[in-house]
Amino acid sequence: MNAHLGRAAVAVAASAVTLSLAACGGAEGNDGRGAAERDAVRVGLLLPENGTARYEKFDKPLIEKEVSKLTRGRGEVVYANAKQDAALQNSQVDEMITKKVHVLIIDAVDAKAIAGAVKKAKEAGIPVVAYDRLAEGPIDAYTSFDNEDVGKVQGKALLEALGDKAKDGQIVMMNGSVTDPNAKLFKSGAHFVLDGKVNIGKEYDTVEWKPENANANMAAALSALGKGKIVGVYSANDGMAGGIIAALKAAGVSALPPVTGQDAELAGVQRIVAGEQFMSVYKPYAPEAAAAAEMAVALAQGEKISGIINQMVDSPTTKGVPSVLIPGVALTKANVKSTVVDDGVYTVAEICTDKVRAACEEIGLK
Repeated sequence: MNAHLGRAAVAVAASAVTLSLAACGGAEGNDGRGAAERDAVRVGLLLPENGTARYEKFDKPLIEKEVSKLTRGRGEVVYANAKQDAALQNSQVDEMITKKVHVLIIDAVDAKAIAGAVKKAKEAGIPVVAYDRLAEGPIDAYTSFDNEDVGKVQGKALLEALGDKAKDGQIVMMNGSVTDPNAKLFKSGAHFVLDGKVNIGKEYDTVEWKPENANANMAAALSALGKGKIVGVYSANDGMAGGIIAALKAAGVSALPPVTGQDAELAGVQRIVAGEQFMSVYKPYAPEAAAAAEMAVALAQGEKISGIINQMVDSPTTKGVPSVLIPGVALTKANVKSTVVDDGVYTVAEICTDKVRAACEEIGLK
């Protein structure tokens, strides 16, 4: 993949939004309601946690902006964050039903545990768009990144970093939480690339994706394998990569092995610039948010979404879910500027703090 895929995906999503707006334009819709009434949609947005920077900083404002654009400023986003609590998220769905939202966008804390709440929403006549994670239950649509491909991108980057030393030692695999169906896909994609080409010394499924749990797992791996035997670490995301790198440093590992990541979090980008983390996967949030907003507004207005989707996906409970899947991009030192800076995710000033300013200058990030 190259650095321009992010903007290409944004362009595709933008084109789809434009087409949808054209289809919905006019004074009166198919159901006889006037434009103002049709546009006054209430979108319930349920995000899973606020420990990861992306949800509050990117996903929420991007979805709010797109809903406003699609409804000519008349739509409303009703927001709740579950703070990594699946039971709380289920109760938030109940609250949204009580508030009579017209459609729900749900990024599930636990894809299986949310199924009953999704069923309740459907029984109340509220369509559900699964966002970022494939929620179980009778969902109407789904948007995320091509998650198995994300794992492949990570695996290929790790092999690239290891070069002809791939089998000189062992790697540690730090997968995500078993409650997140995406984690299973990242893991599958990574194994597809890595199996047979590296020696996997230890592998963990990290409870709740928490950096502190990844830190503890990495400390255990170092104790079991020996710090001189680990040549690389597959980390499924940037938060865990931070915990892993802290464990490596605490163990006195001076020449850090290549560590992967995902989400292009600011701290992760700074570690990449500083040479502590080898790569991340940049997932342009704008097209994902645009797709979710577009499908949600269309469903709330009783419009078809067949012109928006690019794939059909099966969940454990629902077959043939209309979906929009978006590619991710390998982010390394070489393309920080052409990805997260040029796409407006971070400014050079945000990345290049005093701690990494010299490293920024070395790669021409000024």
